[in-house]
Amino acid sequence: MIKRLLLLPLVLLASITWASEEIPSVDSISQFASLIRWSGVLASILIIMATWLLIKFMNSMVDSIGGQFVQYRMLLQKLQSFLQFFIYMTAGIVVFMLSFRINDHILALIGGTLAVSVGFAMKDLAASFIAGLTVMIDRPFQVGDRVTFEGNYGDILTIGLRSVRMRTLNDDIITIPNNKFLNEVTVSGNYGALDMQVVIPFYVGMNEDIVLARNLIQEAASSSRYIHLPKPVTVLVKQTITDNYLAIQLTCKAYVVDTAYEKLFETDITLRVMSEFQKHGIHPPQIAVKNS
Repeated sequence: MIKRLLLLPLVLLASITWASEEIPSVDSISQFASLIRWSGVLASILIIMATWLLIKFMNSMVDSIGGQFVQYRMLLQKLQSFLQFFIYMTAGIVVFMLSFRINDHILALIGGTLAVSVGFAMKDLAASFIAGLTVMIDRPFQVGDRVTFEGNYGDILTIGLRSVRMRTLNDDIITIPNNKFLNEVTVSGNYGALDMQVVIPFYVGMNEDIVLARNLIQEAASSSRYIHLPKPVTVLVKQTITDNYLAIQLTCKAYVVDTAYEKLFETDITLRVMSEFQKHGIHPPQIAVKNS
């Protein structure tokens, strides 16, 4: 975070130096030093420290309140993402205004070198920044959503100025540059809602009692402790044909009450269904052995 706040003044100072088109001399160094408001440097450092403490405090409060009041977790995470974005921008502008003397000379140098800086030194950063704004406006996903992106599946933690952070179900943190979301397909499982549909396939033999199997799956899903009952439980049936066997596929579609319980929900239903299948003598499909 501190690096982000210091990025703007350092880039502008480097751009002014590069734009001078001369080998730095004592006079030019003195000229550049005169642009720095040394009395404001200490205040800028204090602002950076205060901003860091504010972000840490806000994150801890969101984690604490979100853990106690689950129904407000999504709203708090969205507010956290927006406030972080606003705090970063505000602190960066304030640090720049305090650290440099703004006059016609420095404004002219900044205006003449900003395009070059963005085009070369900050090309990727600028692209990710603009893409971040696009993501926040277009909203292909939201903070707290469970999404699939480039083979990665997990929860969106933050939408930042440069990148999006995702926590996978293996508890890995993945950082994805914002500009990747402009050209790749992103699948959101819940899109801002706390509940989410979970799809669980089951396979039984062609000669089994299909109606009974369907009813057992429906009952197992409806009685799960993780079920979100306001939404329906659906079991779809179709015949599956492969090279080695014929089977009946029964697909259970049910909504989990919280995305955090997705895998526990899937495990609970699977164990219940397997136990009921065993009690009622419903067998899996038999794989045909090819004769050599």
